[in-house]
Amino acid sequence: MTTSAATHTVLKGGEWLIKDSLPAETFTPEDFSEEQNMVKETCNQFLDTEVYPILDRIDKLEPGLMKSLLQKTGELGLLAVSFPEEYGGMGKDFVTSTIVNEYLGAGHSFSVAIAAHTGIGTLPILYFGTEEQKRKYLPKLLSGEWAGAYGLTEPGSGSDALGAKTTARLSEDGKYYILNGQKIWITNGGFADVYTVFAKIDGEKFTAFIVERGTEGFTQGPEEHKMGIKGSSTVQLYFQDCKVPVENVLGEIGKGHKIAFNILNIGRLKLAAAAVGGSKRSITASVEYAKTREQFKQPIANFGAIQHKLAEMAIRTFVCESAIYRTAGLIHAKEQELLQAGKPYHESLLGAAEEYAIECAMLKVDGSEVLDFVVDEGVQIHGGNGFSDEYNISRAYRDSRINRIYEGTNEINRLLTLDMTLKRAMQGRINLMGPAMEAAKELMSIPDFGAEDDMPYAKEKKLIGNFKKAILLTAGAAVQKLMMKLETEQEILMNIADMAILTYNAESALLRVMKQTEKTGEENILTGLMMRTYLYDAADKIYKHGKDALNAFAEGDDIRMLMMGLKRFTKTEPFNAKEARRSVAQALIREGKYCF
Repeated sequence: MTTSAATHTVLKGGEWLIKDSLPAETFTPEDFSEEQNMVKETCNQFLDTEVYPILDRIDKLEPGLMKSLLQKTGELGLLAVSFPEEYGGMGKDFVTSTIVNEYLGAGHSFSVAIAAHTGIGTLPILYFGTEEQKRKYLPKLLSGEWAGAYGLTEPGSGSDALGAKTTARLSEDGKYYILNGQKIWITNGGFADVYTVFAKIDGEKFTAFIVERGTEGFTQGPEEHKMGIKGSSTVQLYFQDCKVPVENVLGEIGKGHKIAFNILNIGRLKLAAAAVGGSKRSITASVEYAKTREQFKQPIANFGAIQHKLAEMAIRTFVCESAIYRTAGLIHAKEQELLQAGKPYHESLLGAAEEYAIECAMLKVDGSEVLDFVVDEGVQIHGGNGFSDEYNISRAYRDSRINRIYEGTNEINRLLTLDMTLKRAMQGRINLMGPAMEAAKELMSIPDFGAEDDMPYAKEKKLIGNFKKAILLTAGAAVQKLMMKLETEQEILMNIADMAILTYNAESALLRVMKQTEKTGEENILTGLMMRTYLYDAADKIYKHGKDALNAFAEGDDIRMLMMGLKRFTKTEPFNAKEARRSVAQALIREGKYCF
């Protein structure tokens, strides 16, 4: 992997808000190695040849079909990309595994099955299993001989995972834990061989267990009938005096929350990557349709309204992709740093993912919402045909909706974004107080329009710097005014989280464009237009979120001063977004596909 992270001080998680990032430190899709591009093409070819021709069969839950696809994926090594070689893996880096998630992510129900298998179905054993457990289960999971699943959610506990009611008690002979309870919405549940299941020992100690298919007292319900991802096996699991050997306890007794929450950090980023993969395929399908569908004696791709949609779909996808690989690069760099410090493999990647848990939460929100936007506009471009199962965009529309719910709902992830940031500030991991006070002081100063505005990208960098000040201003005022009550003001927290997501994305797109320019000596006109269009729109959105937050708690002279600052920090120069979008759309139409 090409990265210069080792020669720079890599920013900690959340520090992007108070420190500048450098293009040289930023990993982008243009940095893919030859091997990574080969992995990308292998994934594309697999979808084209093995998955897309049988999507209807997959959606009908044809017995044995999904498991056979997982086995074929395993034969290509795609299930084992980032796992250690000693267990049958390929030992590749985190960025390469992110590439696999993106480029297999457009496979509808198949993508859900493979993501669950390689993520929550396998990673708990890699990260928390004993050496004996790893050697027993991982080789078969990585080859595709066995399929993995994960049992956490219960009828009464969704977002509140620790509210689980499934219990475990030690048998009188001390050889087994006896599980009783129920799990719901279990992906791959209908055909998996190995399940990571959470239960409370003696009703208190939240603990994970490895449960094999066929274990006495372990049964499953029928397949659920769902709105989307119809081909993904989803069942309930039942445990009635289920006898799990004591050697199948996973991790420490009473520390199951560490497994449940740490696995989600990685899963959130990879969900965002899969969503970008789906977005690119849906954009291509929409471009192809717009070029061939004629109305008023010309292709609808000629119309400005359609071009606006196509361009906006591409812009949001490009920006989200930029943020995903920026973060994947940071996680990789942190993992290498921990490995060099003597940490074992599993602790290194878990530690790196935890370091950037804030960014992963933001990416999960943005990735899922970008895909929802893209498929919704795709249906609109297809018109009445988009509502017909004859066109794949209708399947994409249905399948997309679940992404905003699992891996933590988007509401939970928005709240986590601020919760984790503020907790790190209180712990001294991030110095937010100083920059927040500086942003507040700046309200009393005269705006500085210096000569540096003539430097390349100075205006864009300054605008993003101002976006950060807007966040610090709003969050600082909220903390000062509401103090401990802030955690109950979810609307305010979500407003500030949206400001953060927009700003992180905008900065990621700028860093990517700047890096492209540094490499080639000139700016890519189209990616520059996409970046600037996103910044232009982000300014208004950040202002709106900030205004809503401030109006919820400030008043009198305070609100007038804060609103004046917010307006200053989100002020933009005139920009012709219509022409920018038309240029982007015309490039899509010329190429006949997503081409950025």
